[in-house]
Amino acid sequence: MTALAHPLDWQLNIFWTVAIPALLVAYVVATRSGENRPSRRQRVFFVLAIVALVVAFMWPLGDLAARWSLLALVAQRLLLMLAVPPLLVAATPRPIIVRLTRPAAVDAVLRQAVKPVPAVLFVTVVAVGTLTTGLVSLAAHSAVARVVTQLVVLLSGFVLWAPVLTELPGAKPLSAIGRGAYLIVQSIVPSFLSVVWIFARRPLYRSYDHHGAVLGMSAVLDQQLAGFLAKLCTIAVLWTVAFTLMTRAHVRGGADEDPEPLLWSDVEREIQRADRRALRARRPSSPDAPPYDPLH
Repeated sequence: MTALAHPLDWQLNIFWTVAIPALLVAYVVATRSGENRPSRRQRVFFVLAIVALVVAFMWPLGDLAARWSLLALVAQRLLLMLAVPPLLVAATPRPIIVRLTRPAAVDAVLRQAVKPVPAVLFVTVVAVGTLTTGLVSLAAHSAVARVVTQLVVLLSGFVLWAPVLTELPGAKPLSAIGRGAYLIVQSIVPSFLSVVWIFARRPLYRSYDHHGAVLGMSAVLDQQLAGFLAKLCTIAVLWTVAFTLMTRAHVRGGADEDPEPLLWSDVEREIQRADRRALRARRPSSPDAPPYDPLH
Protein backbone atom coordinates (compact mmCIF):
# COMPACT_ATOMS: atom_id res chain seq x y z
CA MET A 1 0.00 0.00 0.00
CA THR A 2 1.34 3.41 -0.93
CA ALA A 3 1.75 5.57 2.15
CA LEU A 4 -0.13 8.84 2.15
CA ALA A 5 1.36 11.98 3.62
CA HIS A 6 -1.72 12.89 5.62
CA PRO A 7 -5.15 11.37 6.37
CA LEU A 8 -6.88 14.32 4.71
CA ASP A 9 -4.99 13.99 1.44
CA TRP A 10 -7.49 13.94 -1.42
CA GLN A 11 -7.62 10.86 -3.61
CA LEU A 12 -9.67 10.46 -6.78
CA ASN A 13 -12.40 7.82 -6.42
CA ILE A 14 -12.87 7.00 -10.08
CA PHE A 15 -15.78 4.58 -9.78
CA TRP A 16 -18.07 6.72 -7.65
CA THR A 17 -17.01 9.93 -9.38
CA VAL A 18 -18.54 8.40 -12.51
CA ALA A 19 -21.34 6.36 -10.90
CA ILE A 20 -23.00 9.15 -8.92
CA PRO A 21 -23.42 11.57 -11.87
CA ALA A 22 -24.53 8.61 -14.01
CA LEU A 23 -27.23 7.79 -11.45
CA LEU A 24 -28.34 11.42 -11.47
CA VAL A 25 -28.58 11.51 -15.28
CA ALA A 26 -30.41 8.16 -15.39
CA TYR A 27 -32.98 9.39 -12.88
CA VAL A 28 -33.61 12.63 -14.78
CA VAL A 29 -34.00 10.80 -18.10
CA ALA A 30 -36.23 8.05 -16.67
CA THR A 31 -38.57 10.44 -14.85
CA ARG A 32 -38.91 13.28 -17.33
CA SER A 33 -42.35 12.48 -18.70
CA GLY A 34 -45.65 10.61 -18.35
CA GLU A 35 -46.48 8.35 -15.44
CA ASN A 36 -42.80 8.27 -14.47
CA ARG A 37 -42.77 11.92 -13.46
CA PRO A 38 -41.85 12.11 -9.76
CA SER A 39 -43.62 14.19 -7.17
CA ARG A 40 -41.88 17.05 -5.43
CA ARG A 41 -41.40 14.87 -2.38
CA GLN A 42 -39.75 12.16 -4.47
CA ARG A 43 -37.36 14.71 -5.97
CA VAL A 44 -36.37 15.80 -2.47
CA PHE A 45 -35.73 12.18 -1.48
CA PHE A 46 -33.55 11.68 -4.54
CA VAL A 47 -31.50 14.79 -3.81
CA LEU A 48 -30.99 13.58 -0.24
CA ALA A 49 -29.87 10.17 -1.56
CA ILE A 50 -27.33 11.81 -3.87
CA VAL A 51 -26.05 13.97 -1.03
CA ALA A 52 -25.67 10.87 1.16
CA LEU A 53 -23.71 9.11 -1.59
CA VAL A 54 -21.43 12.12 -2.09
CA VAL A 55 -20.77 12.38 1.65
CA ALA A 56 -20.11 8.63 1.89
CA PHE A 57 -17.64 8.33 -0.97
CA MET A 58 -16.01 11.69 -1.52
CA TRP A 59 -13.46 13.64 0.48
CA PRO A 60 -13.00 13.60 3.42
CA LEU A 61 -15.12 10.69 4.65
CA GLY A 62 -14.48 8.45 1.67
CA ASP A 63 -10.71 8.91 1.87
CA LEU A 64 -10.61 8.41 5.64
CA ALA A 65 -12.75 5.27 5.38
CA ALA A 66 -10.53 3.79 2.68
CA ARG A 67 -7.46 3.23 4.86
CA TRP A 68 -7.24 5.57 7.80
CA SER A 69 -10.14 5.31 10.25
CA LEU A 70 -12.50 2.54 11.28
CA LEU A 71 -14.81 5.23 12.64
CA ALA A 72 -15.02 6.78 9.16
CA LEU A 73 -15.59 3.36 7.61
CA VAL A 74 -18.52 2.71 9.97
CA ALA A 75 -20.01 6.13 9.22
CA GLN A 76 -19.77 5.36 5.51
CA ARG A 77 -21.42 1.97 5.96
CA LEU A 78 -24.24 3.47 8.02
CA LEU A 79 -25.02 5.89 5.21
CA LEU A 80 -24.99 3.04 2.67
CA MET A 81 -27.24 0.77 4.72
CA LEU A 82 -29.55 3.08 6.63
CA ALA A 83 -29.92 6.19 4.45
CA VAL A 84 -29.30 5.64 0.75
CA PRO A 85 -31.52 2.57 0.02
CA PRO A 86 -34.81 3.83 1.55
CA LEU A 87 -34.25 7.29 0.06
CA LEU A 88 -33.67 5.88 -3.43
CA VAL A 89 -36.70 3.59 -3.25
CA ALA A 90 -38.92 6.39 -1.91
CA ALA A 91 -37.61 8.71 -4.65
CA THR A 92 -38.42 6.34 -7.51
CA PRO A 93 -41.90 6.41 -9.07
CA ARG A 94 -43.66 3.07 -8.73
CA PRO A 95 -43.90 2.35 -12.50
CA ILE A 96 -40.11 2.45 -12.69
CA ILE A 97 -39.76 0.16 -9.67
CA VAL A 98 -42.20 -2.26 -11.30
CA ARG A 99 -40.11 -2.37 -14.49
CA LEU A 100 -36.80 -2.70 -12.64
CA THR A 101 -38.05 -5.65 -10.57
CA ARG A 102 -39.98 -7.41 -13.36
CA PRO A 103 -37.18 -9.70 -14.67
CA ALA A 104 -37.56 -13.20 -13.28
CA ALA A 105 -34.14 -13.26 -11.61
CA VAL A 106 -34.67 -9.91 -9.88
CA ASP A 107 -38.18 -10.84 -8.80
CA ALA A 108 -36.94 -14.15 -7.36
CA VAL A 109 -34.45 -12.25 -5.19
CA LEU A 110 -37.12 -9.75 -4.21
CA ARG A 111 -39.50 -12.50 -3.07
CA GLN A 112 -36.91 -13.69 -0.58
CA ALA A 113 -35.65 -10.24 0.42
CA VAL A 114 -39.07 -9.10 1.64
CA LYS A 115 -39.21 -12.00 4.12
CA PRO A 116 -37.89 -11.04 7.57
CA VAL A 117 -35.84 -14.16 8.33
CA PRO A 118 -33.85 -14.27 5.06
CA ALA A 119 -33.37 -10.50 5.28
CA VAL A 120 -31.93 -10.69 8.80
CA LEU A 121 -29.65 -13.57 7.83
CA PHE A 122 -28.37 -11.85 4.69
CA VAL A 123 -27.72 -8.53 6.40
CA THR A 124 -25.95 -10.26 9.30
CA VAL A 125 -23.69 -12.25 6.98
CA VAL A 126 -22.78 -9.14 4.98
CA ALA A 127 -22.35 -6.90 8.02
CA VAL A 128 -20.03 -9.36 9.77
CA GLY A 129 -18.39 -10.93 6.72
CA THR A 130 -17.31 -7.65 5.13
CA LEU A 131 -15.73 -6.56 8.43
CA THR A 132 -13.46 -9.55 8.91
CA THR A 133 -9.83 -8.50 9.22
CA GLY A 134 -8.89 -10.18 5.95
CA LEU A 135 -11.54 -8.43 3.84
CA VAL A 136 -10.96 -5.06 5.50
CA SER A 137 -7.23 -5.36 4.78
CA LEU A 138 -7.92 -6.38 1.18
CA ALA A 139 -10.25 -3.42 0.67
CA ALA A 140 -7.66 -1.06 2.14
CA HIS A 141 -5.06 -2.28 -0.35
CA SER A 142 -7.24 -2.74 -3.44
CA ALA A 143 -9.56 -0.14 -4.97
CA VAL A 144 -11.44 -2.87 -6.84
CA ALA A 145 -12.04 -4.91 -3.69
CA ARG A 146 -13.12 -1.75 -1.89
CA VAL A 147 -15.72 -0.87 -4.53
CA VAL A 148 -17.05 -4.44 -4.62
CA THR A 149 -17.38 -4.42 -0.84
CA GLN A 150 -19.17 -1.07 -0.93
CA LEU A 151 -21.64 -2.35 -3.54
CA VAL A 152 -22.35 -5.46 -1.46
CA VAL A 153 -22.95 -3.31 1.62
CA LEU A 154 -25.26 -1.05 -0.39
CA LEU A 155 -27.17 -4.11 -1.61
CA SER A 156 -27.53 -5.32 1.97
CA GLY A 157 -29.10 -1.95 2.78
CA PHE A 158 -31.82 -2.57 0.21
CA VAL A 159 -32.39 -6.03 1.69
CA LEU A 160 -32.52 -4.56 5.20
CA TRP A 161 -35.35 -2.21 4.26
CA ALA A 162 -37.19 -4.52 1.83
CA PRO A 163 -39.60 -6.06 4.40
CA VAL A 164 -40.60 -2.56 5.53
CA LEU A 165 -40.98 -0.71 2.22
CA THR A 166 -44.44 -0.73 0.67
CA GLU A 167 -43.29 0.48 -2.77
CA LEU A 168 -42.06 -2.97 -3.82
CA PRO A 169 -44.60 -4.76 -6.04
CA GLY A 170 -45.89 -8.17 -5.06
CA ALA A 171 -44.57 -7.90 -1.52
CA LYS A 172 -46.97 -9.18 1.12
CA PRO A 173 -46.97 -6.37 3.69
CA LEU A 174 -46.21 -7.13 7.30
CA SER A 175 -48.38 -5.72 10.04
CA ALA A 176 -47.12 -2.62 11.82
CA ILE A 177 -46.13 -4.75 14.82
CA GLY A 178 -44.37 -7.19 12.50
CA ARG A 179 -42.39 -4.45 10.79
CA GLY A 180 -41.52 -2.86 14.10
CA ALA A 181 -40.33 -6.16 15.58
CA TYR A 182 -38.33 -6.90 12.44
CA LEU A 183 -36.52 -3.55 12.63
CA ILE A 184 -35.71 -4.07 16.30
CA VAL A 185 -34.17 -7.47 15.49
CA GLN A 186 -32.19 -5.92 12.64
CA SER A 187 -30.86 -3.29 15.02
CA ILE A 188 -29.49 -5.93 17.40
CA VAL A 189 -28.37 -9.04 15.53
CA PRO A 190 -26.12 -7.71 12.70
CA SER A 191 -24.39 -5.11 14.90
CA PHE A 192 -23.11 -7.44 17.63
CA LEU A 193 -19.58 -6.93 16.26
CA SER A 194 -19.68 -3.37 17.61
CA VAL A 195 -19.63 -4.77 21.15
CA VAL A 196 -16.35 -6.51 20.34
CA TRP A 197 -14.86 -3.22 19.14
CA ILE A 198 -15.97 -1.38 22.27
CA PHE A 199 -14.37 -3.83 24.71
CA ALA A 200 -11.29 -4.83 22.71
CA ARG A 201 -8.05 -3.66 24.35
CA ARG A 202 -5.96 -3.69 21.18
CA PRO A 203 -6.52 -2.71 17.53
CA LEU A 204 -8.19 -5.50 15.58
CA TYR A 205 -7.46 -4.04 12.13
CA ARG A 206 -3.85 -3.44 11.16
CA SER A 207 -5.03 -1.42 8.16
CA TYR A 208 -6.40 1.25 10.52
CA ASP A 209 -3.60 1.12 13.10
CA HIS A 210 -2.29 4.67 12.55
CA HIS A 211 -1.59 5.95 16.04
CA GLY A 212 -2.52 9.61 16.34
CA ALA A 213 -2.90 10.10 12.60
CA VAL A 214 -6.59 11.06 12.71
CA LEU A 215 -7.37 13.86 15.17
CA GLY A 216 -4.70 12.53 17.51
CA MET A 217 -6.74 9.40 18.28
CA SER A 218 -5.17 6.07 19.04
CA ALA A 219 -6.28 3.09 16.98
CA VAL A 220 -8.03 1.64 20.02
CA LEU A 221 -10.01 4.83 20.64
CA ASP A 222 -10.93 5.02 16.96
CA GLN A 223 -12.13 1.41 17.16
CA GLN A 224 -14.15 2.01 20.32
CA LEU A 225 -15.82 5.12 18.87
CA ALA A 226 -16.65 3.09 15.76
CA GLY A 227 -18.36 0.51 17.97
CA PHE A 228 -20.42 3.13 19.78
CA LEU A 229 -21.36 4.83 16.50
CA ALA A 230 -22.44 1.57 14.88
CA LYS A 231 -24.55 0.47 17.82
CA LEU A 232 -26.14 3.80 18.73
CA CYS A 233 -26.92 4.99 15.20
CA THR A 234 -28.39 1.66 14.16
CA ILE A 235 -30.62 1.53 17.22
CA ALA A 236 -31.60 5.19 16.92
CA VAL A 237 -32.62 4.96 13.25
CA LEU A 238 -34.33 1.57 13.22
CA TRP A 239 -36.09 1.97 16.55
CA THR A 240 -37.36 5.43 15.54
CA VAL A 241 -38.84 4.01 12.34
CA ALA A 242 -40.31 1.04 14.24
CA PHE A 243 -41.89 3.31 16.86
CA THR A 244 -43.29 5.59 14.13
CA LEU A 245 -44.84 2.68 12.23
CA MET A 246 -46.53 1.23 15.30
CA THR A 247 -47.70 4.62 16.54
CA ARG A 248 -49.30 5.48 13.22
CA ALA A 249 -51.03 2.10 13.13
CA HIS A 250 -52.36 2.65 16.64
CA VAL A 251 -53.70 6.09 15.66
CA ARG A 252 -55.45 4.55 12.64
CA GLY A 253 -57.21 2.12 14.94
CA GLY A 254 -55.17 -1.06 15.14
CA ALA A 255 -51.65 -2.28 14.52
CA ASP A 256 -52.85 -5.40 12.74
CA GLU A 257 -54.71 -3.54 10.06
CA ASP A 258 -53.25 -3.43 6.58
CA PRO A 259 -53.55 0.21 5.56
CA GLU A 260 -51.89 -0.26 2.19
CA PRO A 261 -54.34 -0.53 -0.74
CA LEU A 262 -54.05 -3.38 -3.21
CA LEU A 263 -52.59 -1.99 -6.45
CA TRP A 264 -52.79 -3.39 -9.95
CA SER A 265 -48.99 -3.72 -10.04
CA ASP A 266 -49.23 -6.14 -7.10
CA VAL A 267 -51.90 -8.21 -8.85
CA GLU A 268 -49.94 -8.16 -12.11
CA ARG A 269 -46.78 -9.33 -10.35
CA GLU A 270 -48.61 -12.27 -8.76
CA ILE A 271 -50.03 -13.24 -12.17
CA GLN A 272 -46.52 -13.15 -13.64
CA ARG A 273 -45.24 -15.34 -10.83
CA ALA A 274 -48.08 -17.81 -11.33
CA ASP A 275 -47.30 -17.96 -15.06
CA ARG A 276 -43.64 -18.68 -14.30
CA ARG A 277 -44.57 -21.45 -11.87
CA ALA A 278 -46.92 -22.98 -14.43
CA LEU A 279 -44.24 -22.79 -17.10
CA ARG A 280 -41.71 -24.54 -14.88
CA ALA A 281 -44.25 -27.21 -13.90
CA ARG A 282 -45.15 -27.99 -17.52
CA ARG A 283 -41.65 -27.69 -18.94
CA PRO A 284 -40.86 -30.96 -20.75
CA SER A 285 -38.33 -33.14 -18.98
CA SER A 286 -37.08 -34.63 -22.26
CA PRO A 287 -35.40 -32.53 -24.99
CA ASP A 288 -37.43 -34.49 -27.59
CA ALA A 289 -40.78 -33.52 -26.02
CA PRO A 290 -42.86 -30.80 -27.73
CA PRO A 291 -42.45 -27.29 -26.31
CA TYR A 292 -44.97 -26.01 -23.79
CA ASP A 293 -47.65 -23.80 -25.34
CA PRO A 294 -49.11 -21.44 -22.70
CA LEU A 295 -52.26 -20.98 -24.87
CA HIS A 296 -53.30 -24.62 -24.47
